[in-house]
Amino acid sequence: KAAKEHNIPEDLSKILENKVMETVSDLCYVNMSVVEMMCLDGADREGIVSKSVSSHSDLIPGVYEGGLKIWECTFDLIDYFSEAEIQFTNKTVLDLGCGAGLLGITALRGRAEKVHFQDYNSTVIDEITLPNVVVNCIKAGKRMGSGDNKKTSKPPSKKPRKAECLPDVLTKCRFFSGEWSEVRQLLLSSNKPFSKYDVILTSETVYNPDYYSTLHDTLAQLLDKNGRVYLASKSHYFGVGGGIYLFEEFIEERNVFRSSIVKTIDKGLQRCIMEMTFKDSS
Repeated sequence: KAAKEHNIPEDLSKILENKVMETVSDLCYVNMSVVEMMCLDGADREGIVSKSVSSHSDLIPGVYEGGLKIWECTFDLIDYFSEAEIQFTNKTVLDLGCGAGLLGITALRGRAEKVHFQDYNSTVIDEITLPNVVVNCIKAGKRMGSGDNKKTSKPPSKKPRKAECLPDVLTKCRFFSGEWSEVRQLLLSSNKPFSKYDVILTSETVYNPDYYSTLHDTLAQLLDKNGRVYLASKSHYFGVGGGIYLFEEFIEERNVFRSSIVKTIDKGLQRCIMEMTFKDSS
């Protein structure tokens, strides 16, 4: 699937039209079943919702890759950020296979310098990711604008100005759809300035071993030499065959990254969080 950059419409109210919002862990996101109904009504040029409904499947390889659901490992990774005190301040971040975009939104809240969102399906970016980012930015703008005028003994830091109000936060974001190798090519050959990512976040993207080579090469080409990847996954995906340990073996064979499983969650089907860095990083 060819890569495409999605521009943020000037009229932000259009993005949120007919959307019903929910909240989890203080993050807002669109109600997926309402989006699905609207897509069945014609808002889905790719037709992924009707295909997903008719095939009773959350994955149709090469057609629809699961972005209409928020998968549980996303919340594992968000919890891990606060447990491990992962810092996003002034970092450039990629939310790879973003779906709802909650990982990238969490990085934005952590004052990341730039956050880019990528999903296989353009419908997911337009109908889910973009609305979620916009509504969380509006919320952050209101929050930052209302209660931040307490007197402090220190002079304000370098960039307190309107750093978190709506337009500023959104100017930090870019949105892409398409297959990983195509998006990688688009970024690396673009005439827009591009710097490699300090942090790449990805959740539930190692379910299909057929994609490991493309995923690995994308991480290797887009990550800064001293950058880090945080990857959340189930230990095994029944019916598709992938999983964290199989991907770990793949990484070892390629000998480009050092990887370690930094957290294991043993409730129900085992889930893990992996951290990856280049072997030759400082």
